[in-house]
Amino acid sequence: MSRATKEGTFGYLKKFGNYSKDFYRFNGELFFPSLGIGTYKPEPYKEDNYIINFAEAIKMALRRGINLIDTAINYRYQISEREIAEALNDMFAEGEITRQEVIIASKAGFIPLDFPFPDNPYGWIQENIISTGLATKEEIVIDQHCMTPAYLRWSCEQSLRNMELECIDILYLHNPETQLGYIDQETFYNRIEAAFREFELLRSEGKIVSYGIAAWNGFLYEADHTEYIFLSKVVEIARRVGGEDHGFKYIQSPFNLAKPHAYGYANQQCDDGMFYPMMHSCARYGLTFIGSSALLQKNLFKRPFTANVGELLNTGELNDVASALQFARSAGGISAIFGAVDPAHVMDNAVLGYLPSASIDAVNQLMRGAYAV
Repeated sequence: MSRATKEGTFGYLKKFGNYSKDFYRFNGELFFPSLGIGTYKPEPYKEDNYIINFAEAIKMALRRGINLIDTAINYRYQISEREIAEALNDMFAEGEITRQEVIIASKAGFIPLDFPFPDNPYGWIQENIISTGLATKEEIVIDQHCMTPAYLRWSCEQSLRNMELECIDILYLHNPETQLGYIDQETFYNRIEAAFREFELLRSEGKIVSYGIAAWNGFLYEADHTEYIFLSKVVEIARRVGGEDHGFKYIQSPFNLAKPHAYGYANQQCDDGMFYPMMHSCARYGLTFIGSSALLQKNLFKRPFTANVGELLNTGELNDVASALQFARSAGGISAIFGAVDPAHVMDNAVLGYLPSASIDAVNQLMRGAYAV
């Protein structure tokens, strides 16, 4: 079978029986690690087309109990996805892991270009997206974001080619709020509906298992903000296009010590008319919440944490990175994504597998107080 399965992910977690009992969590379909590895890195431009390889970090993650790999077609001009293929193929060949044990998530929405950075990126878009009929110029927002069904299908199929896979476990619509402010609300939700219809077709063809939305601030703003996304409207769309068995299963949004809104800010109105924070809203709709940017791209560490943070989070003498990850995985999401290129950093982070999650009381206390001096 060419996708992650309940049996496969359960068999995988049994390899790590010495980990804390709450390191793995079940969402009714798959067993997730409470930490996942991401492959985002700021893209190099033409004048500095350097190579950074995530493959060894991904291998280390899989050897240390972290079997959720998060990527996007546009990360590093498609190179991140290709390095996932490199890592997985090596481990498949050696019999270290099976496809059924690994949860692969990617994203579609941003135009990826291709590595190395093209001499004329606008020419690349014209040749590969507009001239091929995937989208018109008017359907591409600020020369970088597109949600036409044809483009999203191409993006998914290109991701499959990049990663040398037959199926993606989770395909996210990537930062759709990018288009708000350039198109009106009605057009925006119509585009979401068209995207979800295409995702349902991709499900029926076995190219994806489930889909979701990965947003940056879209679900976290106040309701009158230009880029705010109504979760209730998105769920209604999913039910309309896919019925009760629709494939809209996941939300990815930032959650970290400096950006804890998904847990603490009641800004989403659910079917009962009450407002709830994003994590709680996801639970009410049966969606799985995955926290992104657990380390806020290392911006959390511009100042040292106060001494009580490690004590509250049960991380003791471990470093501030461990404390930040402990916070991010302890509030209610199924997993928290961190980025790492160096395998040694993955090893350091995987130490959290031996620790129980922090208590909700500790999370709430840190939400109320400062974490840095």
